[in-house]
Amino acid sequence: MTFPQVLYTESLKLRRSKATWGSFAALAITPLAIALMMWIVREPGRAAQLGLLGTKANLAGLDATWPSYFSMLNLAIGIGGLLLLSFIAAYVFGREYSEGTAKNMLALPVGRHWFVLAKLVVAAVWWFLLVATVFVEAILVGAALRLPEYSPGLLAESVRNIFTVACIAYLLVPVVAWIAALGRGYMPPLAFTMIMLALGNLFSKTGWASWFPWSIVPLLIGMVGQPVRDLPPGSYAVAAFTFAAGVTATILQVTFSDNCQ
Repeated sequence: MTFPQVLYTESLKLRRSKATWGSFAALAITPLAIALMMWIVREPGRAAQLGLLGTKANLAGLDATWPSYFSMLNLAIGIGGLLLLSFIAAYVFGREYSEGTAKNMLALPVGRHWFVLAKLVVAAVWWFLLVATVFVEAILVGAALRLPEYSPGLLAESVRNIFTVACIAYLLVPVVAWIAALGRGYMPPLAFTMIMLALGNLFSKTGWASWFPWSIVPLLIGMVGQPVRDLPPGSYAVAAFTFAAGVTATILQVTFSDNCQ
């Protein structure tokens, strides 16, 4: 049994899972929610008549323009992505233990590291298809709203920003996967992510934000303060090291731990 066969098997599991389509549906709400905010800002009188609090939306300093729309989309994908990626990692790696199939999978005559790598590839494909689909949806929704201040340069910059955020968020997945394998289920990685997000928010208010992995995305999207256009090289190095350490830890956990469940 080779890596392509393992990857194909893992892909079949994902294709047949309702969780895949549920995650698409969950993230697909984002552009619609942002579009609603844009509409409230642009039509405060009609929004107030419908009880949608148009006045408060105006006081929030929002503009019904493409730059504001893309900025909110980037913020939503950054925050929601960290949470959704933790779910993806917990599901892909933790379901084998929760459903009692880990002992069968790991008894197959194939290197256990191939299972880890295949699951990481599946998680990556899952995540980036989600981001690409939602971004296309956001373009269509924004075009339907006829938002002003669009330009090809703005679109290119938005693509760069959103996929940079998506890539850095994905680099944190292997650590969550390791927690899923260590905790043998769904809950430990989800709890771990919530703790890291809280710490990330704390560190993002300090001078150490660029050095703490879970502060890098909040720093980049402007969760605290203004968005950072370009991260320092050290932040990319920290994210890459976190990815490598997570992959190594997950492989070692799966290979040498007692997987009797």
